[in-house]
Amino acid sequence: MIKMMREISLMFVTGLWVMSNISLATDALSFLPSRSNRLIPKTNAFISRPSSYRTSRYKSTSTLDMKTNNKPPYPVRVTVMGGGNFGLALATVVARKGVPTTLLVRSDDVATKINENHRHPTKMTDICLPRTVRATTDKALALSDATYIIHAVPVQYTRAFLESIKDDIPANVPVLSVSKGIETSSLGFMADIMKECLGEDRSYAFLSGPSFAREICEGVATAVVIASEDLMLAEDLADLMAGEDFAVFTSRDVIGVEVGGAVKNVIAIAAGMCEGLGLGTNAMSGLVTRGCGEMRRLGIYLGARPSTISGLSGVGDTFGTCFGPLSRNRKFGYRLGKGETPEEIRASMTEVAEGVDTSIALVKMIKQRCKGYRLDLKYPILFGVAEIIEGNMKPLEGLQGLMSFPTRMENYDERF
Repeated sequence: MIKMMREISLMFVTGLWVMSNISLATDALSFLPSRSNRLIPKTNAFISRPSSYRTSRYKSTSTLDMKTNNKPPYPVRVTVMGGGNFGLALATVVARKGVPTTLLVRSDDVATKINENHRHPTKMTDICLPRTVRATTDKALALSDATYIIHAVPVQYTRAFLESIKDDIPANVPVLSVSKGIETSSLGFMADIMKECLGEDRSYAFLSGPSFAREICEGVATAVVIASEDLMLAEDLADLMAGEDFAVFTSRDVIGVEVGGAVKNVIAIAAGMCEGLGLGTNAMSGLVTRGCGEMRRLGIYLGARPSTISGLSGVGDTFGTCFGPLSRNRKFGYRLGKGETPEEIRASMTEVAEGVDTSIALVKMIKQRCKGYRLDLKYPILFGVAEIIEGNMKPLEGLQGLMSFPTRMENYDERF
């Protein structure tokens, strides 16, 4: 009897020891970062998708809380620089996740209207912004406590803008650029401009993909990619922005994402001209396909991965921009095809068609960086659009020139 009692007692103590160690192991594992529960750099705050997100759309107020009952010492805050359509769209994406979001705009009147009416007075005026979006013209106020900064200023205005606010951006705060194109003065991509203006010691990321601002605000399903040399930053930003209607993928291929984002706008101008000339679906499909081939050739030459060019930021964004009714670059090309001049179109547009300036900068960059014989034969669409924008050729002449090219293999660099 005594021996039996000792055995029972030993089993009880052993059971307590096992349960205690399981509890300790569980507690230890709960502090390991994962894709759905990752420690945000510099804030000690976790981003975690609330369990009610799927069933209670856009009503989360706890996305910044830890999974335990402890509150983060510093809330995650996002500042969006630029009050254009895409700046408004990404501010909406972030704010719908319960994140306090500040829009840095140029006009006090615009800031007041957004804060009072939760609508932009001139851009997508029918779209109601989340109440957690606040607007200001005060650079120091907008940037001083930002955890992440989203840059949504057009490429050709980026350098001057960053020079004016660089002293107000806290050190080490990462910047996500959503601008696409090539600067006409330096022939650099956004990654080059960012590092030159804000320094090499900061982490940068770049978002691209088929993503019209209006559809994002309306909650239409959208998929984008964020590329960064710092993959942890890309994944943190993906967690920050991803939602039921906004899928975010990640990549390390910054140059691939940048090439796709720049070239697709030029191809869209060509596609718009094709439609404006009334050349039909066959011609437009062939033109866009050949344009994607030029994008791939340039991307590979500059060090991009072919998979990136064939992904969301390359072919995916090209399809959306060339065939989507909301595309500014396609509309610009359509009006060119109808006979208007670039100057007339620019004078009547209220938004920037990035592909116009990028087309000229792109050709200059190709001539500067790409070595080889007859570059105009390797990039006929990109060269042709630039010629038309500069007034050296009519749209119909350019497209007729493409059709009169000598017979050769479909892929220029696969002659084996």
